[in-house]
Amino acid sequence: MNASLKVVVVEDHDALREITIQALNDMGCQAVGIPCAEDVDELPGPVADLFIIDLNLPGEDGISLARRIRNSHAHIGLIIVSSRHQLAEKMTAYDSGADFYLTKPTSMQELGALIKVFGRRLKAENFDRKAGFTLDATAMTLHSGRGENQTVSLSANEVAILSALSRAVGCQLEFWQLMNHPHRTEVEVGKNTLEVQMVRLRKKLNMIGAPAGSIKGLRGYGYQLCIPITVI
Repeated sequence: MNASLKVVVVEDHDALREITIQALNDMGCQAVGIPCAEDVDELPGPVADLFIIDLNLPGEDGISLARRIRNSHAHIGLIIVSSRHQLAEKMTAYDSGADFYLTKPTSMQELGALIKVFGRRLKAENFDRKAGFTLDATAMTLHSGRGENQTVSLSANEVAILSALSRAVGCQLEFWQLMNHPHRTEVEVGKNTLEVQMVRLRKKLNMIGAPAGSIKGLRGYGYQLCIPITVI
């Protein structure tokens, strides 16, 4: 079911890299591995769908690589793996553009679940890219290709919310992740403020033809984006 998912494993530990590659290929992925961040630029063929990056790489570290990939390819999946369990390390990884943070030793069962999530996201993006929604983060607009082309202007915070949700694993984030997103303009944001912003954002989505329930509230957890959005 993951035959179209191209994965690059960036891991300097040879045995661990090979074990991960074998596990991914057994899941139906097309996986290759490299030992350092500098080798990413030498990869042949099209850009991968997903990178699994060790945090502690020789030379350029995993955070720097994740940030570099995210800046040039908004839709590529990024998983950071590390033996560090501290919240500060995880926040740094998410701020760099990572979709998910796995701690070592990595559970292949959990990795397999994430692969399925990324596979579903890729399938949805490919299926609905032309007729879906496009977020232009620079112009701060959201464009719909459904029927008559429509565009709506967004605030900086609305761009930050949609961008973060569209890139997250399962397109869902916890309240604290949305309230503390690095691209928000406010110094402090509470849940009530976030809820008001979500109401306004849903209205704008509806204005350009998005179905009801495009952003779903997850009780006691956060929010989930339920439509595919391409970020450019």
